[in-house]
Amino acid sequence: MLTIENLAGGYGEVNILNGIDLTLAAGEILTVAGTNGAGKSTLAKAVVGLLPRVTGRVLLSGEDITRMPAERRARAGIGYVPQVANVFPSLSITENLAVVEGVSDQKARIAELLEMFPALAERRRSRAGSLSGGERQQLAFARALMTRPTVIVLDEPTAALSPAMVGESFARIAALAKTGTAVLLIEQRARQALAISARGAILDGGKVALSGEAGPLLADERAAKLYLGQA
Repeated sequence: MLTIENLAGGYGEVNILNGIDLTLAAGEILTVAGTNGAGKSTLAKAVVGLLPRVTGRVLLSGEDITRMPAERRARAGIGYVPQVANVFPSLSITENLAVVEGVSDQKARIAELLEMFPALAERRRSRAGSLSGGERQQLAFARALMTRPTVIVLDEPTAALSPAMVGESFARIAALAKTGTAVLLIEQRARQALAISARGAILDGGKVALSGEAGPLLADERAAKLYLGQA
């Protein structure tokens, strides 16, 4: 579904990404981990079209989308949940979902997603700014799903969540992948993320330092010491 070839770029003249190659299949979760400053969030922005300067290629189902603007990538099938500023605080929950364009059966889709996220359904008329951190994350996730994306990019979806909400978030991500959606998961809780993933990639200095199937990565002593934290 998603192919990243020799991807480099950043802000101004400084490269944050320095030649990344990754692939992501339908129904697969690929966890991207690494220390702060490794380039994880920058990679997410490059995939969804929000990085100002990029070289290399990003392909969606074989189509080169590297020069495609972010709004066209969204219509083409890429969903995105940023780490911060991911809801419109002055709008209600329902209004946050209704602003998404390109959904032909919008009312039915909103109803479907509110059923999927019962905590949001109970507060559907509440302003998003009044929601808890966990509820805001659910709303951002639901809005990204409005267009039924084939690929979804999640940037630190468990940041600042309670332990109970972290487990619920990972369960929801795993369930989404089972529907066939490809998930690029940027996550600091690397061990928990890899536990639900098919494969993982660890970034260091804007490059892929380690990659492979999730199980062997979790067992790798170098990865454990340098990037994942001791078990």
